[in-house]
Amino acid sequence: QVQVVESGGGLVQPGGSLRLSCAASGSIFSIYAMGWYRQAPGKQRELVATITRGGTIKYTDSVKGRFTISRDNAKNTVYLQMNSLKPEDTAVYYCVATEPPVTYWGQGTQVTVSS
Repeated sequence: QVQVVESGGGLVQPGGSLRLSCAASGSIFSIYAMGWYRQAPGKQRELVATITRGGTIKYTDSVKGRFTISRDNAKNTVYLQMNSLKPEDTAVYYCVATEPPVTYWGQGTQVTVSS
């Protein structure tokens, strides 16, 4: 059994910053990729950023230049530094960890950007 647990969400004003953390634990052999998805009210879940074990990174266009994903392979932990936050970044953010062929999901953490 693998557990994926996020932390770091909250309420922030537009232009502010938040840092999300996510740790995967349990019966893990080798996690290939970790990343973040988000789902805003009334919208489909979308990919935000991913990072492979080798360090290959992908971002969705709307967060490029504002969000930074990083990873600690030894700790099976991934981080998402979110700067210059906008109201449209408001969503539940989910962490994922992929150990092929299985992808594990966290429970999600709420990020609200509002004045």
